[in-house]
Amino acid sequence: MSAAGQGWNRREFVGAASLLALALGVPAAAIKLTDLDAQDAPTDRQRRLMTRVADLVIPRTDTPGAADVGAGDFVILALAHGLNETRAPMAAANVTAALAPFRRRNGSLRYLAWLENALDRSASGDFLRHPRERQAEILAALDEAAFAKEAPFSPWNVIKGLILTGYYTSEAGASQELRYELVPGKWEWNIPLTPEMRAFSSDWTAVDFG
Repeated sequence: MSAAGQGWNRREFVGAASLLALALGVPAAAIKLTDLDAQDAPTDRQRRLMTRVADLVIPRTDTPGAADVGAGDFVILALAHGLNETRAPMAAANVTAALAPFRRRNGSLRYLAWLENALDRSASGDFLRHPRERQAEILAALDEAAFAKEAPFSPWNVIKGLILTGYYTSEAGASQELRYELVPGKWEWNIPLTPEMRAFSSDWTAVDFG
């Protein structure tokens, strides 16, 4: 296996590639880790970090969480393959001094390297060595700043969106976390909502993820 594939076993890669193929609308066989640039090969630590972050965003409850369905690896593959224009040059207005060190020669951003640096910096050390509760606080602060009104561009918005995409295109996300009905039946224009009701998987993009 090439350096780009180091640390990825076949089962893990196939699972993440299947999610990415669904998002891209292409055969899973078209997603190849060996085609990626060497600088896009994730380190073992980056994979662990992305898995933990995905788990913090959508933890396991009575349904599988994002880590359970491989959403972390999905994000790594999605970024490397340029899903949501993540390999396109950044708009000049979005380039800041904090982001400049993570730009490629073509002007695109190395999102994974940025996230690793941002979380470690906020943790004053190794983010992964902190207790889960502290990790959640650090990520919540990053999330709040990124989604604040009139906040400048943050790579976190893109990464979080990919976590949600990976999760809700998985079988568990689409049919367990969301409510799936193959044949919805007649049109019901007024359905009372109760706390235990789930959003329908046929319209998951309309869910307000917060």
